[in-house]
Amino acid sequence: MRMTSRKLNTAHLSANEEALVRCQAAIELKDRGDYEGAQQVMRPFWKQIGMRPHIENLHASVAAELLLCTGILTRWIGSKNKVEGAQEIAKNLISKSIAFHESAKDLRKIAAARVELACCYWREGAFNEARIMLCEALEKLTIEGNTRAAALHALAVVEWSSSRYGEALKILTDNGPLFNKISNQTIKGTYHNQLAIVLREIATAENRSDYLQRAISEYEKADHFFKLARNNPYRADVKNNLGFLLYKLSRFKEAHGYLEQARRLRVRIKDKVGVAQIDDTRAQVLIAEKKFKEADAVARGAVRVLEKSGHQCLLADALITHGIAIARLKQTERAQFTFQKAIEIGHQVGALNKAGLAALTLIEELDELPAGTLYAAYDRASDWLAKSQSQDIMLRLNAAARKVFANIRGELKPEVATETVFNTPCTFPLEVLKFESGLIRQALAQSNGSVTHAAHLLGMTYQGLAYVIGSRHHDLLTARSPIHRRAQKHKGVEVEGSPQSD
Repeated sequence: MRMTSRKLNTAHLSANEEALVRCQAAIELKDRGDYEGAQQVMRPFWKQIGMRPHIENLHASVAAELLLCTGILTRWIGSKNKVEGAQEIAKNLISKSIAFHESAKDLRKIAAARVELACCYWREGAFNEARIMLCEALEKLTIEGNTRAAALHALAVVEWSSSRYGEALKILTDNGPLFNKISNQTIKGTYHNQLAIVLREIATAENRSDYLQRAISEYEKADHFFKLARNNPYRADVKNNLGFLLYKLSRFKEAHGYLEQARRLRVRIKDKVGVAQIDDTRAQVLIAEKKFKEADAVARGAVRVLEKSGHQCLLADALITHGIAIARLKQTERAQFTFQKAIEIGHQVGALNKAGLAALTLIEELDELPAGTLYAAYDRASDWLAKSQSQDIMLRLNAAARKVFANIRGELKPEVATETVFNTPCTFPLEVLKFESGLIRQALAQSNGSVTHAAHLLGMTYQGLAYVIGSRHHDLLTARSPIHRRAQKHKGVEVEGSPQSD
């Protein structure tokens, strides 16, 4: 869908004046979500993504504005249309703009351009780089206005993407008065939308029902400002977010209603990435309704689109959702591959919180995994999520740790655990038996119950280990492979597993 963009009468303007007028008009159209209109306005100076804008014979300050404008449009349009390498092209254009401003020593414009550059890094999942750039820019943007507000909003988004919800909430609440007084309706809308998202995350983690009600109110405010800005794409985002919140409240029918509205808006403007994000949310609702086959189909479609889009963080999220749906269908190998793919993607782009969530979800959803895989997944998840401020994440990590250690060492009965941590007297033979039992249990776990393979790991013979288990550790009989008797002529000789196993 093409929105209506105003026609510019620039016949009476000089080249420098025309360039500035077109840049301003293009940014206004971008803020309304009319990316095609914005690109059309810039045609006299810039044809398409990947082509260098015409800055010849323009004043240096005007060339800087033209480079910045085309860099911003490249970032947004490239993301929407899944243009490969768009973020890198945008970074190059914005960096050239910064070089022009540096020659003129215009610190405010340098800072404003660095905000846009930071957003490119955020879209690529480079959260640390984005955070550093935004903090440096904010030191220079001391005047309260749209540019400083945009920088603060971007920083809050980076902190939220890094699961640092407390930091994101502080940024947004501390700067509420600034967002109330600015004139840009789109920035106001994005502020209330992001505040609602952060409140929703904290409410989920800390079981704060009051935060959920506040989040609903903030979404309504966001929708109001996006209406004023005539920004239907952002309204679709708000409806998607509201649908997600209602899903978390188990109000599934209402959630599907908002998600269908959001999807229709995205389809109308031919935004495939936006549709994929909404489908990811729809798949989560279907999982909650235990409609796993439907969830698998919807999530698979979202992943297929995002794989071609270059949105690696969004792809990691969608893969986690898809992995859950597959796991609930008891397709363990396929689910494991999907979760591990999400881990790899998150790690590759430096989005370690995404990689950590994928590893954590793998532990939660899959039971039939080797002990070594479970342990490695927990090791990475606990490291990558160590700085998360989400109480829910910490509780999930704690539960995952219990599951992993129970898998490796076997279930520990409460009375045994209590006795172990007391200052009880011990005897040497008893401690030797406990240590021996632990070693054998670990070897059996690593060899999938095979006494033959476990004996090899322990440097023993099959007969010797079988005797030790049978005579001293009856509790380990269930951890070993079943014993089969050979044919009649070999009566009395035991063999583990099937007749061909060892």
